[in-house]
Amino acid sequence: MTSDSTTLARLSMSLPAELFRQLDVMVEERGLPSRSRLISELIRHALAEHDAFTHPDKMLAGTLTLVYRGDRGRVRHQLAQMQADYLKEVISSQHVFLEDDQSLEVLLVQGPAVRLKELCDALRRVRGVQQLQLVTTTSLLPPLHEQGDDA
Repeated sequence: MTSDSTTLARLSMSLPAELFRQLDVMVEERGLPSRSRLISELIRHALAEHDAFTHPDKMLAGTLTLVYRGDRGRVRHQLAQMQADYLKEVISSQHVFLEDDQSLEVLLVQGPAVRLKELCDALRRVRGVQQLQLVTTTSLLPPLHEQGDDA
């Protein structure tokens, strides 16, 4: 396999008829130009997820999405403390209030897969967290600052 991302390779596959129909519906509903575009996206997502589980030292970037109830004790304080404990991995966060004293928080994260998994596990242990999902990507953020950089 070449590293040139413009080089294409052809893949032929067989699917059950119903799965094939659902794939075409998904392509149409997303307004994608082809099945290939959707399948490429799904494969990239699966590869990033696979890397997160099988290569604990591999650097990953992604988003961590949390939904939690704000009325559960000091949940916001605990989540902020947890993010401070993982300062190298949490690049930024966005918070919005939802209905019924719920909150949605999205963290932009980057770090070794094992550290991101540890962060997820720590956040899941906070009482009041209802949903948590880490979505990783196969690309990384460029280094923002290098030690000794004058620019």
